[in-house]
Amino acid sequence: MTIPRKALVDSQSPGFYHCTNRCVRRAFLCGFDKDTGHDYSHRKSWIEKRIIELSNLFAVDVYAYAVMSNHYHIVLYIDPQAPQKWSDEEIADRWLKLYPSKTEERELFRKQAILNSPETLNGHPV
Repeated sequence: MTIPRKALVDSQSPGFYHCTNRCVRRAFLCGFDKDTGHDYSHRKSWIEKRIIELSNLFAVDVYAYAVMSNHYHIVLYIDPQAPQKWSDEEIADRWLKLYPSKTEERELFRKQAILNSPETLNGHPV
C-alpha cells in the first residue's frame, strides 16, 4: 500500500530519503528495448542533468542515484529549514530558473511580481 509523501516526509526535521520511480506497462526509461528495437540510451544523460539542475534549485542534496532501463533510485537529503535562510531575491531567482520567461523584459516583470508577493515568497503561490 502506498503512503502519501506528506505522511512520510517530516516538514520540520532534516532527513535522508531513498526514492524510486518506475515506468509501467513495459515502457523503457533508457537503454535498448529489445522488444521494439528502439534505443532510449540518450535519456539517461537527460535524467542525470535534470536531477542535478533541480537539486540546485530546491533545498535538496543528492547523495546518490542510479538510472536503470525502467526505473531510477535516488538518495536525497532534505532540509526543510534551509529555504528560511534564502533572501527574497534568491527565492525569486530560483523560481525564475525553474519557470523561465521568453524575454528579459518579461523576466524582470515577473521577478518584481514575485518579490511583491508574500504568498509566493512563503511557498503559497496564488
